Amino acid sequence: MPLVRSQTAHGVATVTLDSPSNRNALSTALIEELLAALAAAAEDDAVRVVVLTHTGPVFCSGADLKETAAAFGSGRPPINRLGEVLTAIWEGPKPVVARLTGPARAGGLGLIAAADLAVCSLDATFAFSEVRIGVIPAVISTTVLPRLSPRAAGELFLTGATFDGARARDIGLVTAAVPAGEVDEAVASFVAALVRGAPGALRGTKALLRRQKADTFRDEVAAMTTLSVEYFGSAEGIEGITAFRDKRPPNWIPDGLS
Repeated sequence: MPLVRSQTAHGVATVTLDSPSNRNALSTALIEELLAALAAAAEDDAVRVVVLTHTGPVFCSGADLKETAAAFGSGRPPINRLGEVLTAIWEGPKPVVARLTGPARAGGLGLIAAADLAVCSLDATFAFSEVRIGVIPAVISTTVLPRLSPRAAGELFLTGATFDGARARDIGLVTAAVPAGEVDEAVASFVAALVRGAPGALRGTKALLRRQKADTFRDEVAAMTTLSVEYFGSAEGIEGITAFRDKRPPNWIPDGLS
């Protein structure tokens, strides 16, 4: 049975963690299937947005500790490949929206932080539980620390305390926290906005949000001016401006949304 399912409709690839029997833990097998699903979505021109969601009551419980214990000493625990998943989400060309209606722990929070947008239910719970089992949140810090305030990161990394959806929103881990019955509506609203963006512009904007700035302000302005001119002169830029002038939808809008 697959541990990750993927389906595409109306420009949206929905990638579902489907291993509820072990709380969608990040086993080697699940990681491999997730990487394959993300790669397929990245390569599919019909896909404009990826929604990362789950079956069962838990979004993701973190690393598969049973497999990790069995792999001790082999050099091949599942954590070895978690960085590949975070990179695929963080650097992938398509916007990723994380959707969760249940708990997330440890490595699962790395997935959420890697996503461009994240929507959770207010009653979802979170914890950086690593210190409580004698390890540290090293790999996931690459995506989590850019999201969280330093004080929140220090508190939650060091204590391993559990916090709710409202706190996750307030510290920047998620974009929105809503009542459980409104999660799908909130996700759909974000997706509807994202698919109206030009594919190349979405890819470029995602890279812009993650780039390292130039050493000086003047160099940064010069680099951004060059980039802006490039996009204004691109085929998408010309089409978008022309469509705006002609009061029509641009040609990248999926059927049914115009």
